[in-house]
Amino acid sequence: MKKLESLEQFEQLKGNGKHIFMFSADWCPDCRVIEPFLPAVEEKYSQYTFIYVDRDEFIDLCGELDVFGIPSFIAYENGNELGRFVSKDRKTQEQIESFIEELV
Repeated sequence: MKKLESLEQFEQLKGNGKHIFMFSADWCPDCRVIEPFLPAVEEKYSQYTFIYVDRDEFIDLCGELDVFGIPSFIAYENGNELGRFVSKDRKTQEQIESFIEELV
């Protein structure tokens, strides 16, 4: 999974193509739980580029996007938000895949 490097990169990616931004943090236990199956999710939904957003590095962006719990996901296609799976609750592979399925 690619890692977001700057706000400029976020704006560029969000505006071009199909991306799913995963908001996370190294210290987040629920984020660690989903790590083992994320490569399989990325492979299954290869029409999207998955981008890791470190909540601590981009706290202002999280505030702007109303991301107050992690792990959370927001999908964009060519500048339009397709959907969001934002909460502080632990997420299962099935829940994440269901969220992505609803985007298609």
